[in-house]
Amino acid sequence: MYWKPVLACALALGASAARAGAADLTDTEQRWLKGAWPVIAFAEQQKLPLDIVVQPQPTPGKAPLALGFVDGRCKLVLSMRGNPEAEATLGRIEPRWLGPTLELMAAHELGHCRRYLDGAWRGLPAGFVTAAPAGLSPELREAWLDMKATRREEGYGDLVGLAWTRQHHPEAYAPLHAWLLGERSRDLQPGSHHDTLAWVRLAGDGAALAAGPSIFGAAAVLWQTGLKADN
Repeated sequence: MYWKPVLACALALGASAARAGAADLTDTEQRWLKGAWPVIAFAEQQKLPLDIVVQPQPTPGKAPLALGFVDGRCKLVLSMRGNPEAEATLGRIEPRWLGPTLELMAAHELGHCRRYLDGAWRGLPAGFVTAAPAGLSPELREAWLDMKATRREEGYGDLVGLAWTRQHHPEAYAPLHAWLLGERSRDLQPGSHHDTLAWVRLAGDGAALAAGPSIFGAAAVLWQTGLKADN
């Protein structure tokens, strides 16, 4: 992965998607970045240490948009070259909601960034515990706890994405909530890493996400409600 040249290209999109600074990005990458740009701009306003990374090599099977954390900085990673899922995801979005949906997805990743920066990644709030089922081998116990921790973080990310939608695009909340329910229900394996339905369903009308000091704080309250039922 290369960082600074890609970040320079991405920043050029803020002024104009057609500028030469974006020439090294594919059409698909430009569509995703343009859609996510309000969230990226928000991260800059909040002084979050966020870099944008575009994978230059084919990345089939990878999530088109993901979040990494290296040396104290969050890395918003686009893995779209040679990756059919990048276009397939766009195809599952109703065209009139494309921008708000890509913002939701970027805000989800920003939720991960916030958790990393807070030193809370994969951790539980005070008063919460989790324990693997009895009788598991050490290997299965470790895998179960890993899956549980990942699922919690994905649930939090989904709520941050929905909080962004509720606060910035309230008119789009109902269709985007329905879209997210559909995405999380596709090929669902109950209890698996991306089974966040328990949290998404809690946010049905979005009222609990409408206010708060930040999208992160609004999401955290509802996230802990979900944790109580999940433990």
